[in-house]
Amino acid sequence: MKALREIGLRKAVRFATGTALLVLFRLMVVPPLRTAFLRMVGAQIGKNAIVHDVKFFNVYRKGFAALKVGDNCFIGDEALLDLADGIVLEESVTLAERVTILTHVNVGFEDHPLQRHFPACSKRVVLKRGCFVGTNVTILPGVTVGECAFVAAGAVVREDVPAYHVVGGVPAQTIRVLQPD
Repeated sequence: MKALREIGLRKAVRFATGTALLVLFRLMVVPPLRTAFLRMVGAQIGKNAIVHDVKFFNVYRKGFAALKVGDNCFIGDEALLDLADGIVLEESVTLAERVTILTHVNVGFEDHPLQRHFPACSKRVVLKRGCFVGTNVTILPGVTVGECAFVAAGAVVREDVPAYHVVGGVPAQTIRVLQPD
């Protein structure tokens, strides 16, 4: 009941609707069905995009309209996408398996003892044209990954990644700079 009082009836109904849509999405077993379904529920999905077995959460906040995927993108199995705010993948972006993209921070109920230190916030994440994000990468709220950047497997990205940079580690740091074609 505490959660319902805090979010209100309208958000509770949106949560239930979002959960039902997620159940339907889980029934889509091949990428063409997944992309068609996502388009039908408001996401912008470009041509030739491949969406594997992705998991979404916080759909009740901004809905699937918060997801924008450009042409020729690939989203690998078990990616975890937080739709509390926008996620933008420009054209030719690759997300390997088990990538986590977070768009919000919330430590708990309004009276949680850490709320004053870590107030709830949400910020969109943007992945620019041609970037690659390796397996098990976590991208934190508000980050932009630059054009043709490469994020090595297992990195935690808490700051923007410049174009043509290779980053890795926890936290992610520049490993080398690529020369544009």
